[in-house]
Amino acid sequence: MFITITRTGLRRIGVGLSVFAVLTAVFILFPRENTEPTAAEQAVPASVSDWGLSFQTEGQPPVGNVSAEELRQYNAFYVGDTSKKTIYLTFDAGYENGCTPAILDALKKHNAPACFFVVGNFIDTAPDLIKRMAAEGHIVGNHTLHHPDMSSIADKSAFTAELNGLEEKYTALTGQPMQKFYRPPQGKFSEENLRQAQELGYTTVFWSLAYVDWYTDNQPTDEQAFSKLLPRIHNGAIVLLHSTSETNARILDELLTKWESAGYTFGALTDLASG
Repeated sequence: MFITITRTGLRRIGVGLSVFAVLTAVFILFPRENTEPTAAEQAVPASVSDWGLSFQTEGQPPVGNVSAEELRQYNAFYVGDTSKKTIYLTFDAGYENGCTPAILDALKKHNAPACFFVVGNFIDTAPDLIKRMAAEGHIVGNHTLHHPDMSSIADKSAFTAELNGLEEKYTALTGQPMQKFYRPPQGKFSEENLRQAQELGYTTVFWSLAYVDWYTDNQPTDEQAFSKLLPRIHNGAIVLLHSTSETNARILDELLTKWESAGYTFGALTDLASG
């Protein structure tokens, strides 16, 4: 069987092939994007790696650089229920310099639960304080084994080792499993970090109120501390303080009294996570 192709037919075939080639090139150079990204893709911009806050109105919750709703997809929080006058106290504890006993005394006086986010060095050098925290009803949270920039750790096994390594130290000391609350060192994180922590069963805890209290050789005065912590307190606040601060150790009793006088109560992170 023979098929006869005329010049007109060849011309038509040539035009058809040309159109096909152009369309193919368009799809290769400009592939059609999925115009409906998934919720996870929308959740946390890839560029975010440092937790940040914008205080717009005194007495109101600040705006985070990732919203509470977006964080919740990864079982992460920076603020609690903003309809309730409840404060969640948290302390970052990178090492012990003698301030923690006074902090624990003030918490005990006010029957205020807190979460101490500790690192491996704290467990090694201050085991009695870890035991006291647990005995007095506080949460000992995971601030990683070595306090690295976790946003720079892409390898899941390395990320897991930082959290599991601290868990193992805590369990070896207390005989109890560590409660699954995690705070990224320096507030540095990535979307992948949030996902990895969630897969390990952790609640990631950021904060909605903090101030510059970590320079041990340049501590704020009592007045400076109060000027930051009193006007900015708000419903559902997750407060970050450093246990190495002499100012915090000195003012905590008075600070808690002032917050109580303003009608606030103190809640545990376990209530926040379960809600």
